[in-house]
Formats: sequence, structure tokens, C-alpha cells
Amino acid sequence: MNRRIMLSLLGMSPALLGGGIAEAQKSKKDETKSSAGTIVALNPKGIPPPIQLVPMAKRLDRLDGKTIFLVSDGFPGADRFLAQIAIWFKKNMPTVTTEYRLKAGAFADDDPKLNAEIKAHGNAVIMAIGH
Repeated sequence: MNRRIMLSLLGMSPALLGGGIAEAQKSKKDETKSSAGTIVALNPKGIPPPIQLVPMAKRLDRLDGKTIFLVSDGFPGADRFLAQIAIWFKKNMPTVTTEYRLKAGAFADDDPKLNAEIKAHGNAVIMAIGH
């Protein structure tokens, strides 16, 4: 089979094959000249900032007489889920007080006003975060 026909069937131009040989010979000549050069490259991923570890809060010994804040980030259905949790607490642990709150902003956004209220009046938080 003719080499030109075979290369065209493979999707290659005969000029590419000829150019590859010439390019290889040229790079051998250039290699001897520029072997002392240094190439500096940066990682495109970058360097992530250090992670600040925050310990979990201490576990409460008892829930009797405590106030639990039920906080939703606004994901559809989270309010109904938290309402069921509040019903469970009223039925099974009547001494526990539950307070429902809707967090301002997205789930990753800070809500200083709500955090201050929970620190001042609450003992625990159950937070419903949607996906």
C-alpha cells in the first residue's frame, strides 16, 4: 500500500511525518546549546491556605432543662424536618425547650446575630444544612 494513502487513512498528513523528522534533528542541535538553561514552573493548583482546626463543643451531660436551637439554612424541607424534631422533644423530653431559627445567608455564610443569640440563650444547636 502506498505510504501516502496509508497515512491519509490514519488521518495524518504526510507533511506532518516529514516535519517530525526535521524537528527532531533540529531539537538535537538546540539541545546541546541550551542544556545549561533552567525552566521555572508554578503549580497551577496553587498553595491552599493553612487549615484552622476548631475543636467540637463539649457534649452536654443532660438535656433536662436545656434550650436547643433548631437552625435551618433555608433549604426546602428543612423547616418541616426540624418541626418533627421539635415534636419529638415535646413528646419524649418535655423539659427540653426548642427554638426554631432561620439562618441568614447561605450555609457557609456567618450569621453573627444568630450566633450571639445562641451563645446567650442556648445550650445546644441542631442545624439542618441542605445539599
